[in-house]
Amino acid sequence: MTTELHRAFTTLGKQGDDKQLPPYFLSYAVSDASFVSIRAQYGALVDSSQNRARVADVQVRLGEPKLDNTHGTHRASAVNSMEMPLTDDRVALERTLWLATNTGYGNAIDSYLRVKTEAEVRAKEEDSSPDFSQETPEMYIGKPAPLVVVDKAAWERRVTELSKIFREYPDVYQNAVMLTVQNETDYFASSEGAKVVTPHLAARLVVFAVTRADDGMDLFRAQTFEAETADGLPAQAVMEAGIRELGKSLEALRKAPVTEPFDGPAILSGRAAAVFFHEVLGHRLEGQRQRGDEEGQTFTKDIGKEVLPTFLSVADDPTRTKFGDTWLSGSYLYDDEGEKARKVDLIDDGVLKTFLMSRLPIASFANSNGHGRAQTGRMPTGRQGNLIVTSTKMEPESELKKQLIEEAKKQGKPYGLYFEDISSGFAVTTRSSPQAFQVIPLVVYRVYVDGRPDELVRGVSIVGTPQAALKRILATGDKSEVFNGECGAESGTVPVSAVAPAMLVSEMETQKQAQGTARPPILAMPK
Repeated sequence: MTTELHRAFTTLGKQGDDKQLPPYFLSYAVSDASFVSIRAQYGALVDSSQNRARVADVQVRLGEPKLDNTHGTHRASAVNSMEMPLTDDRVALERTLWLATNTGYGNAIDSYLRVKTEAEVRAKEEDSSPDFSQETPEMYIGKPAPLVVVDKAAWERRVTELSKIFREYPDVYQNAVMLTVQNETDYFASSEGAKVVTPHLAARLVVFAVTRADDGMDLFRAQTFEAETADGLPAQAVMEAGIRELGKSLEALRKAPVTEPFDGPAILSGRAAAVFFHEVLGHRLEGQRQRGDEEGQTFTKDIGKEVLPTFLSVADDPTRTKFGDTWLSGSYLYDDEGEKARKVDLIDDGVLKTFLMSRLPIASFANSNGHGRAQTGRMPTGRQGNLIVTSTKMEPESELKKQLIEEAKKQGKPYGLYFEDISSGFAVTTRSSPQAFQVIPLVVYRVYVDGRPDELVRGVSIVGTPQAALKRILATGDKSEVFNGECGAESGTVPVSAVAPAMLVSEMETQKQAQGTARPPILAMPK
């Protein structure tokens, strides 16, 4: 990679009668991954595959750091991807990199000419920061990840047996259990002199199940078990117990009443709060959200200001691999721009300090802090890794529930809400739409002020605006929980984690989910 990169960088745009623009930056990033995927449904194996893939991302920058071919809406044009040979055939590897570079260079020229033209006719931008930051090149050669080796026959039996559990729940109409084990080595080299080799191992077992209430509302539950390797996943008995709880939950949800729109106090469990912070706060602290005519820039002008209650602090720490005994899937050693991962204290005692930065500068923040992340084939942007929320105002959850009831009485509400589990929703960060969010709860209870037992309800959707929602947090629980998952954004899908304690909020707004019109199955399920 380094040899071909040097040849291309010192040659492009500098030869021939028709000399063109030479690149001022060139990088090669190669993902070399092996993986195993095993999937079962209805208690039978439907897929079992093992594969390997090598993909190269070539990034070409023309012009100068102040203004280059990636400017504004052209950012993605700098990356060109191509499949690489799986064997270490030097000639084949060099020629693949040559072809990807040549294609990427042509795209970069076209994009740069457009950028130059637009710069002449557009009004002055709010943020005139450069398009690329100056960084010290990193050198790190880690041990490459081994090829994935699992006992496929044993895991096929385990996955099939887990899926078969849903036969005990006749109202669960669809189910899938999928194991994915991936070992990946990422190679990065740049014209600045960076050379980084990092391994990344991940194993994930995902359980997904669907039912439908008599009124046509579709309901689903999902659960994931994650570890660095397949051997680190929970014992079979633990996963079986989790699936049975999920099946019971779905059957109970079918019979639960549909809740009415609500505006009042609520508790989010630790896992629900972690998802909430990831969606509502985390995305708005990503650096690229702070520049550009299309971005809403929710917190751009709030550096040094209080954006959360003073008892809350938020950091993103991809260098941390575990929280307690739980593996954090958002951990990494170096980001996808070859920058060393580091802990970033985003909010300290409620006060906003900084943003998650890639090598795209913004006003007042000229450098990366190791959070430039991307799926293969995409341009890295500032992304979350392991978002960790801490609190100095912690209460036992039993005390939080008492405070919930007291707050509901104070507001004249017959009940408050307890969100046990929520699914990731979406957060609008562009200025062309209202700065709002929507999160889909999966398990919600009404907590009555008159002492009646808590009541499971369905059909709830949490909505609101981020600044209002975040400032209504009254207290937090004394135990934190972990959300591990995958997050999609403009730079693709990347693994993430979020850690947070349960939190009590004075006001949470909900609306009804779409009802659905399809009937439950007319033909009974075979026994």
